[in-house]
Amino acid sequence: MFQKILIANRGEIAVRVIRTCKDMGIGTVAVYSEADRRALHRLEADQAVCIGASDPAQSYLNMDRIIEAARSTGSQAIHPGYGFLSENPEFADCCHRAGIVFIGPPARVIRDMGDKLTARRIMIRAGVPVVPGLSGTEHTLEDMMKTARQVGYPVLIKASAGGGGKGIRRVDSPEEMESAFASASREALKAFGDGRVYLEKCFTRARHIEFQILADQAGRTIHILERECSVQRRHQKIIEETPSLALSPGLRAEMGEAACAAAKAAGYVNAGTVDFLLDDQGRFYFMEMNTRLQVEHPITELVTGIDLVRQQILLAAGLPLALSQDDISARGHAIECRIYAEDPENGFFPCPGRITCYQEPTGPGIRNDSGIHANAAVPVEYDPILSKLSVHAETRDQAIARMIQALKSYIVLGVRTPVDFMADVLDSADFRAGIVFTDFIDTHFSNWRPRREKADLACLAFIADELCRVSAPEDRPGDTRVPGPFQTLGRWTL
Repeated sequence: MFQKILIANRGEIAVRVIRTCKDMGIGTVAVYSEADRRALHRLEADQAVCIGASDPAQSYLNMDRIIEAARSTGSQAIHPGYGFLSENPEFADCCHRAGIVFIGPPARVIRDMGDKLTARRIMIRAGVPVVPGLSGTEHTLEDMMKTARQVGYPVLIKASAGGGGKGIRRVDSPEEMESAFASASREALKAFGDGRVYLEKCFTRARHIEFQILADQAGRTIHILERECSVQRRHQKIIEETPSLALSPGLRAEMGEAACAAAKAAGYVNAGTVDFLLDDQGRFYFMEMNTRLQVEHPITELVTGIDLVRQQILLAAGLPLALSQDDISARGHAIECRIYAEDPENGFFPCPGRITCYQEPTGPGIRNDSGIHANAAVPVEYDPILSKLSVHAETRDQAIARMIQALKSYIVLGVRTPVDFMADVLDSADFRAGIVFTDFIDTHFSNWRPRREKADLACLAFIADELCRVSAPEDRPGDTRVPGPFQTLGRWTL
């Protein structure tokens, strides 16, 4: 087993990996940029190495500096987290050449699955259903127009490389095709250095269902059930849950078998995720394979009791998969909300800044994977995710109620967050009924605004806070732990 692991990431995922390493008795090394000198992940690790300036290209995307940090600290393995270099095949190759274990799949698999067109061809050969569309390597505007006529509008133009919602354009008519083709290609080139795009049928009221898989070096592959990821903004997930109400036991088994077949066809090793689109007729189609740990992995851990980071480390060390498919079962229901520093009233635009006050929700069945603390900075250079708030309960209704209460007691001041927005989504009739789909937010919450009457409460809370700071009670001289508005009024914003 590894004696020391370097985490080539930042924020909440770096903290998450560090804590499992500590639980396994493995030493940890954090890397950080100049913008993250006071970041929580640096403080949590056993060692920390500054790898460059705030610009990601000079720090978290700088392969040479990360490899050198691993060498200088005697790290035997590198965990990439998600984002940054986690799905970069060149980085996996760099680790291999340096004699350092990359905790993830082989570079070849990352390369194949990172190219959506190559992934489609592999799945078609393996008999895994794919979304109707183009499957070649290079496509012209004329190819797009012809295929769109065949599969029917609306369609999606998607970047061949990369992910994260970038390089995607919906096209509803032939008149929109030329501008959408050019725009998607430009964004793909800027984001991934690869301007190739392809076309897929766009299903309305479809669901995004992903299956967590684990595979060892001997080829043994299992799935650890599904996650419902249909509530999205700008093609990025913000609320996830497990199990999905859309899956019968039979459909769950069929999709799980397809996920394992997809992983085997790709030659997959370690933890990964196979993403499917489920249409309103109950037909499912392969969309992509994420060759890394997913942001929403905590809800799978909550219902199964399996530590996925631990499994990643064991598999990367060459150990055989100790779990069989029959070992996998779920108990209860879990929901995750991604808490970003962003403004839901302004198109979820990022809102970097300094956190002036921070209080996490606590209680039975509540888990908060956080990378921040009071007075921490949310740098403009990086993804603005603050934490992943997850809850677990015996039933879905109980989980929804628990999450709404947790959101109401979640205090973050100094930056805007979508906690009010998420509480309203969870409390909506359609979400409670499980009627969700990938354009759920655009359909039901495109004009969402917070309840403005809270401004009065915020003013009162400000006054109460100022009064609480005047002096300590006479019967407790020197005791400054005076109950403030947060303990009585909950979270509030100005």
